[in-house]
Amino acid sequence: MKQQRLSGISSLFVVCAAILVAASIFFPWWRMEFFAPQYPEGLNIIVYPNKLDGQIDIVNGLNHYIGMAEFSEENFPELSYLAYIIGGLAILTLATALLRRKSILYGLIAVFMVGGLLGVYDLYRWLNNFGTNLSPTAPIKVDPFVPPMLGENQIANFITTSYLGIGSYLIMAAFILIVIPLWKDRRR
Repeated sequence: MKQQRLSGISSLFVVCAAILVAASIFFPWWRMEFFAPQYPEGLNIIVYPNKLDGQIDIVNGLNHYIGMAEFSEENFPELSYLAYIIGGLAILTLATALLRRKSILYGLIAVFMVGGLLGVYDLYRWLNNFGTNLSPTAPIKVDPFVPPMLGENQIANFITTSYLGIGSYLIMAAFILIVIPLWKDRRR
């Protein structure tokens, strides 16, 4: 039985996907912005695959008042290895393009889907942990809450907005690029 091969154009789509996956390492994947009357310019937490950025110290100082744990790279062990996983995914995607086998492409699509689901679960787990494990000795008492992964929320006088960063959009575009060959080469 002859294995189905990807066309040259389809392989080019997959090469482009590999480039997008590799590029995503250098861009934020998720961010949360905080606005309040005393911070009209806003504060933010920016999450890259390998680091946290933004006004982390100020946010931690404010979160202390409601008993929330500190945001730090040490508290997110994923940041120490996630960039390597993404680099490996980029290499796997490029290898799929070079091997041009549909069966390997199906496996790559599965890896993207499982990785995406694990990423969403991990983000939810961390947000749940930070928002529901508040210190009982905090100066300001608030009910436990789960900050939204996407969208807006209000805690006290702070309005928070969470949204995806460019890196996440690059990964989504890469996923679309690896699915296109299934449609494009469906009659081959």
